[in-house]
Amino acid sequence: MKERYDPQEIEERWQRQWEDAKLFRAGEDPKREKYYLLEMFPYPSGRLHMGHIRNYSIGDVVARYKQMQGYSVLHPMGWDAFGMPAENAALEHKIHPAQWTHDNISYMRSQLKRMGFSYDWDRELATCDVDYYRWEQLIFVRMYERGLVYRKKSLVNWCPVCQTVLANEQVEGGACWRCHGEVDKKELEGWFFKITAYVEELLEYCDKLTGWPERVITMQKNWIGKSVGAEVAFPLEDGSGAITIFTTRQDTLFGATFMVLAPEHPLVLELSKGKDQEAEVRTFAERVKRQDLITRTAEDMEKEGIFLGAYCTNPLTGAQMPIYTANFVLMEYGTGAIMAVPTHDQRDFEFARKYGIPMIVVIQPPGETLDPATMTEAYIEDGIMVNSAPFDGMENRQAMEAIVDYLEEKGIGKRAVNYRLRDWGISRQRYWGAPIPIIFCDQCGIQPVREEDLPVVLPLNVGPKASGASPLPDLPSFIEATCPNCGGAARRETDTMDTFVESSWYFARFTCPDYDREPLEREQVDHWMPVDQYIGGIEHAILHLLYARFFTKVLRDIDMVSCNEPFTNLLTQGMVIKDGAKMSKSKGNIVDPEDLIKQYGADTTRLFSLFAAPPERDLEWQAEGVEGASRFLHRIWRLVYEVRARIEENPFVGGKTDLTPELWEMRNKTHKTIKKVTEDIERFHFNTAIAAVMELVNHLYQTKDAIEDTPQARSLWHETVESLIMLLSPFCPHVAEELWATVGKKESVVTATWPQYDQEAIAEEEITVVVQVNGKLRDRLLVPVSAAEEEVKKIALASPKVRRHIDGKEVKKTIFVPKKLVNIVCA
Repeated sequence: MKERYDPQEIEERWQRQWEDAKLFRAGEDPKREKYYLLEMFPYPSGRLHMGHIRNYSIGDVVARYKQMQGYSVLHPMGWDAFGMPAENAALEHKIHPAQWTHDNISYMRSQLKRMGFSYDWDRELATCDVDYYRWEQLIFVRMYERGLVYRKKSLVNWCPVCQTVLANEQVEGGACWRCHGEVDKKELEGWFFKITAYVEELLEYCDKLTGWPERVITMQKNWIGKSVGAEVAFPLEDGSGAITIFTTRQDTLFGATFMVLAPEHPLVLELSKGKDQEAEVRTFAERVKRQDLITRTAEDMEKEGIFLGAYCTNPLTGAQMPIYTANFVLMEYGTGAIMAVPTHDQRDFEFARKYGIPMIVVIQPPGETLDPATMTEAYIEDGIMVNSAPFDGMENRQAMEAIVDYLEEKGIGKRAVNYRLRDWGISRQRYWGAPIPIIFCDQCGIQPVREEDLPVVLPLNVGPKASGASPLPDLPSFIEATCPNCGGAARRETDTMDTFVESSWYFARFTCPDYDREPLEREQVDHWMPVDQYIGGIEHAILHLLYARFFTKVLRDIDMVSCNEPFTNLLTQGMVIKDGAKMSKSKGNIVDPEDLIKQYGADTTRLFSLFAAPPERDLEWQAEGVEGASRFLHRIWRLVYEVRARIEENPFVGGKTDLTPELWEMRNKTHKTIKKVTEDIERFHFNTAIAAVMELVNHLYQTKDAIEDTPQARSLWHETVESLIMLLSPFCPHVAEELWATVGKKESVVTATWPQYDQEAIAEEEITVVVQVNGKLRDRLLVPVSAAEEEVKKIALASPKVRRHIDGKEVKKTIFVPKKLVNIVCA
């Protein structure tokens, strides 16, 4: 142990000791309550950034705190290792994705260990390892057998550069999020998970996730997007069929004056075929299809469309309705067709004005009469129905049910529930992913791979083509297979799974990573699941969390887990900001954590990331903040070394009357700090918890020289310093371990019991303050010992005994002697 704080030396030494002692190995201890703490596992991109450091530092505080509270803590780490970035990087650097991935894992693992995070490294997993994805393939097969997996043609976002399907969220401004190339629409056969089979349960359980941020719950509900309304059929004028629409505003049906189809709707090209506008319609549809959905649905996006040269009939009014295709209608929602009511929908209003389409008012404001010719915007409030035949005069909300009854009675519509959520397309035409365990046989059709023949191993003797395309379709040794049903020649599926599949169940596999008979060992998974605290970025609030919830329910229903939801509590941490923008390579504002570690050490890096802002808020990078964190650790180091000779391991017994005022104040401050830090960690208010520790250190520096060296003082220094080190340890574990050893402790500080505050010690004490007016005693007042000068003066001036001597006089000044006297000088 050195009297000079040398973070490089002490941190690496303690990290070796923790690893040798397996201090953070988790076990199923029936005598201790379990606590499963998990941060979203990283993609092995090559290097940790400050966003990683902040995320994992937050989790490590809680893991260490819970361990000191006596919990059996599971705190694992692994790697979300499949996906396009590895392929793209491998092509750029001319190495195999497997080598690039495993090299990155090795490097990032060393970075995580250098930060001193309390992971159980015996449970480490990587999703690209066959020992992981073999079980994912088995889950796929069992889902297929239960009808939860199916294959169909669908219109997908296709990136011709990356040669793969993109999710809607991966298309930005009509371009691929990865390569920024233009995205096309393409009809492909693909595999889907039937997440819609769980849509009601996913929605219902949103209200049971009381430990999740309300913002995330709202985002999940909106993504599921439940709407209650009606389906109505609008017959095509040529008698060839009908267009079915879904609406939640059946009260406006009588005001529908035109129909609009999504550009992707199959009727767009069919209805315009042979018409004068056929070529124009085709060009328009192709252009709009390349736009991303967010752009198309933005409020400020110009509404544009084109007439198809065809008409349908409003089934309630018999009126002819022109059919358009437009950029604001999406195939993904409802039926891909909408009835347009321009007087009562602003988007339809703007479109109708632009293209000269008639308007009919069917809801009038109470006491007013709207005229379509003079309207400047759509009327979207409630009112009285007009121009609506049998429903005229009714309040529109009251007419809702009556109109649906009428539709069903006439056979032109029915009650319906619609969801925004669509089944999850998992097929990816990429190499670096988990192979889909399906075989195609000309005689028997689609066949799942038999469980005993799993895994379907991704061949590592090939890699992605120079174009980025998968080599699997051209690899006979992979494609050629035997039908599991008839034994004849067959071919293997060459698509791989969406990487969201791997991240949808990894948290369960962490509970039993070495189990080799099934994906999950039931006793272990039921012991640890659900995750007690999950931590990650808000950018995962929808897809990852929704898919993880869906997968957990599937695993429950195929008898692999017992829990209904994967994560009891969720924290979404903010980003790390520098120069007004999120840190990123493209912006050139990256701060490399390794540079900080080399200069200041891991504890300083952790402390800054935890102190600079509350976890849920964005953290603004400030170099002086790092300097401040370093100075504080040097300061606390000097304090402990300076007072360690005064420490005597003899518990204090007694109360306030047994102590001098200075000792009582030290004990009071210590126990208030214990209470504050404990409560703040529980609430994830790490910045204020650290501030409380800093205040205690400041107080000890200010009072240490005034405290005489007595047996009581030695006992209280022992209590205070030990408490201080333990309170510091979740935030800065290396310096805490070294100081713990400095005061004579043989075991790791993380094995110590978290300090408890004494209720009597934190009671707000009162002192007697003498109040004088012009030097003469006028009152004696009891005030809190912690009361500030201005508060004491205010109390003194409010005293009735004092008021009698100062009323009508000018107060020239007020003299304050801390904890003793207030003297009011009057003219």
